[in-house]
Amino acid sequence: MAAPRHGAGDTGSRYPQKWSPAKRVTFEWRGLPEDARPDRATSIGDVLGKLLPKLGLDVRIREADITAAWVGIVGEFIAKHSQPERLVAGTLMIRVIQPSVRYELDRTWKPQIIAKLREQFGEKVIRDIKFIL
Repeated sequence: MAAPRHGAGDTGSRYPQKWSPAKRVTFEWRGLPEDARPDRATSIGDVLGKLLPKLGLDVRIREADITAAWVGIVGEFIAKHSQPERLVAGTLMIRVIQPSVRYELDRTWKPQIIAKLREQFGEKVIRDIKFIL
């Protein structure tokens, strides 16, 4: 069987008969029909939602949120003597200025601080806290 000819008057099966001459030329030039590309536009929120975890920045954003809310969570006095430093696998590391403050926060205030952090940020984000010098 001979291959179909695509001459001047022959449209063949390369493109539908209903296509305009302009669309046929575009098809030949690009190699694809004009409407073959779907709309690939996505919102910046969707892109960032996928990108931040891959870059490890979602944890950094949570750390910044916790630091910004620290005074409201623990009060002004404790905030002057401590500062959230980093979040590692659900454990918030809190830097304190001296051993006596560490002892007091660890023995007396730890359950209350954890409860307030979990209330504001969720149990999956904050599982434990550790006070470090």
